[in-house]
Amino acid sequence: MIAAFVRHVRRREYGLLLVVGAFLAVGAWLLAVNQPSLPAGQTVQQLAMLLALFAVASLFLSWRLPQADQLLLPIVALLCATGTLSIRRLSTGSNYADYAGRQVLWIGVGILVLMATIVVVPRLDALRRYKYTAAVVGFLLILGTIRFGVDITGGPYRRWFGFHGVYFQPVEILKVLVVVFYAAYLDEKREVLAQAEFRLGRLRLPPLQYLGPLFLTWVLSLLLLTFQNDLGSALLFFGIFLAMLYVASERRAYLWIGLSVFTVGVVLAFRLFPHVRQRADIWLNPWRYAHDQAFQVVQGLIALANGGILGSGLGQGHPGFVPVANTDFIFTSIGEELGLVGGLGILGLFLALAFRGLRIAALARDPFEGLLAVGLTSTLAIQALVIIGGNLRLMPLTGVTLPFMSYGGSSLLANFVIVGLLLRISAHD
Repeated sequence: MIAAFVRHVRRREYGLLLVVGAFLAVGAWLLAVNQPSLPAGQTVQQLAMLLALFAVASLFLSWRLPQADQLLLPIVALLCATGTLSIRRLSTGSNYADYAGRQVLWIGVGILVLMATIVVVPRLDALRRYKYTAAVVGFLLILGTIRFGVDITGGPYRRWFGFHGVYFQPVEILKVLVVVFYAAYLDEKREVLAQAEFRLGRLRLPPLQYLGPLFLTWVLSLLLLTFQNDLGSALLFFGIFLAMLYVASERRAYLWIGLSVFTVGVVLAFRLFPHVRQRADIWLNPWRYAHDQAFQVVQGLIALANGGILGSGLGQGHPGFVPVANTDFIFTSIGEELGLVGGLGILGLFLALAFRGLRIAALARDPFEGLLAVGLTSTLAIQALVIIGGNLRLMPLTGVTLPFMSYGGSSLLANFVIVGLLLRISAHD
């Protein structure tokens, strides 16, 4: 048995995890030199625990899924390592206390969730059979949040469930459930959606009754999320919907229809919701509101400018000047201290993550698994695009987290479920 296990050890994955370990060692040394107020022993302990968690995950995959993709976990590990180093560096400010320790704890829980996902879902057919259940549960979570949720920021929008000081956002669970529903439904109706039997001017569409459930699900999610003032998640769901519909039907007409619907939605949202107009004003002219609503955006831009090409060096910048730098604006923290090179490195990691996910989709053993992999990969890629674009002022700022890097338990747990499902699909067992 031991000999069989040794044969299945994922050596390529372990080799890449050693590279992550070297990266963490250099980061710990730089923090010790540049931030002597941070206890070096505690830093080493947290980063060593982080590396050990991913080593355990790799051993688990060698046991349960030896044929699974061997690049996915190291990419995720390097993203988590970079985010944790940045959060640890921010611990020098009194506003952030020891968030790095909590982040490592959440990553550990996330890896347990990843392993549980692989064990609990030995076959993906079960997800296909319960597609409507997944959609209903997701919407009940959002409705429950609106009625019974809390807002930890003290605002009027209830986005969290809370119990004894532990909070999570149901929308993070919803994004996985919605992808499962879309993948199962589109797989079932793929041939009908690819055919054109209904004409709308020059457009040729399938029978509307087959598009109804998809558009109803999409509209309901947008309405619920807009009611909660969570436009970032609404944009994320729109992107997932459009990407999966195009892949399933292979028809560009759906892209044009989707973009048209999106444009109409933007115009209506701009007219109907004052906070949308405010975000647009801040995006177009942040310097006008630099001392008020746009303070965070302006500080983020200054931090990126100070970083230059190579950055000020880990522990030598002032990322704490940016409000909420450990969540919404963690990319600007990295950009200031690691520079343009570090920022491009993060973008490269997310591109590699998207490439591996789409490769898993292309090699999937059946269309449902392929669509599921496309949806899960799109979730991570679009979320990263939205938050990085907001930090760089390429689009209005939205309140989503940067996958695997920002501080936050809800997002980490949902993203590790996504990675677990992708690894399960890639195993082909």
